[in-house]
Amino acid sequence: MRYLPKSPVERKEMLAAIGAKSIDQLFSGIPERFRLREALKIPGPYSEAEVIQYFKERAAENSDGYTSFLGAGVYNHLRSVVTDAIIQRGEFLTSYTPYQAEITQGTLQAIFEFQTLMCQLTGQEVANASVYDGSTAMTEAVLMSERLTGRQRVLVARSVHPEYREVLKTYAKNSGLRVEEIPFTARGTADAKALQAALKDDVAAVVVQSPNFFGVIESYPSLAELAHASGAMFVVVVTEGVSLGIVKPPAEADIVAMEGQSFGLPPSYGGPFAGVIASRDKFVRQMPGRLSGQTTDSEGQRGFVLTLATREQHIRREKATSNICTNQALCALTATVHLTLLGKEGLREMAEQNLSKAQFALSELLKIPGVRRTFDAPFFNEFTVEMPRSVKILNSQLLREKIIGPLALGTAYPELTKHALVCVTETTPRAEIERFAEALRRALERPI
Repeated sequence: MRYLPKSPVERKEMLAAIGAKSIDQLFSGIPERFRLREALKIPGPYSEAEVIQYFKERAAENSDGYTSFLGAGVYNHLRSVVTDAIIQRGEFLTSYTPYQAEITQGTLQAIFEFQTLMCQLTGQEVANASVYDGSTAMTEAVLMSERLTGRQRVLVARSVHPEYREVLKTYAKNSGLRVEEIPFTARGTADAKALQAALKDDVAAVVVQSPNFFGVIESYPSLAELAHASGAMFVVVVTEGVSLGIVKPPAEADIVAMEGQSFGLPPSYGGPFAGVIASRDKFVRQMPGRLSGQTTDSEGQRGFVLTLATREQHIRREKATSNICTNQALCALTATVHLTLLGKEGLREMAEQNLSKAQFALSELLKIPGVRRTFDAPFFNEFTVEMPRSVKILNSQLLREKIIGPLALGTAYPELTKHALVCVTETTPRAEIERFAEALRRALERPI
């Protein structure tokens, strides 16, 4: 009964309770041509043990023995089994939005602690806990800037994640926003001169990512100064949260939009993840999503309340600040448990390992004839290199040796054809970095 929770007797009782004589009568409202009358064309029947074995074999085909050098916004990091043990407790796993918020004190406390951790990481004063992912967090930050400034022009660095920019453009299409892109320099950083030339008194937000999509760490102060001089909000996007263990937090930002996937959430085919928005306290009334706050009850005991909830499920639609945030409480809880177990020093050590291994990987790749570094600028755990051949062809050859190669940048950046974005985290052994470099060397030595 593990996979068929209702017995024939139970089904009969349920039908009787709703006044239906049969399953056919229950589904009589569905036109006959849409109803399945024959068995599904699937193998079996299998026993439970055979089904489990089948899926184990399929899983092994996907991942067994492969090493990945692919990042680009989704990162593989170490995670403790303790995190899984906690988040799989029933009271956490089955919880959804706390509509009767004060009843769910545990959920509210977890959200409060998540918000506190995000503020500490980003150098901001207030953070929320219900944005869908990093890309929608960035869009929400721009919409928040529009409300705060009353302006509708947005300047986004081309070094921001291409998919994040596409999400923003999708929302801008029917909302009156005008999105313009700022080029990047030969060092891979946002072009400050181009930004200065584009800034007028109609710009709502300037959006920059760091480490940016090329892995380069941006310098904030001058860019923030330019944005603020024109009355625009300065928005910083962070897709690799572990970088904040060693890189200075974006304190110059008015709003930080971050993807929390690196904090204990596995890549998992792209989700679910946890988006974050953090900002200055004076902007809190225009912050989307929900905020949990700490208070005391009538007996003086510490308690938690849903202090602000301006999302569409809690408030009249015309007053809602967002319609794309969701609860994501389980993902936020995962990040909270992960960071709490890791601690400040643990996060710094993890970040240092990322930096060290990425530096080693770059040095190994630069030993290969024809491989060159693209951007001469500081980076974290990703960097860009130019290959003498098509990156996609090289990746197909690497895959035969169970190596998932770097991202080919030519698709999103036509001017960077034959350039690759390489990612190395603390999970990548030194031996695998050396094997990757050697496999790439052999692939380049083969005749075209």
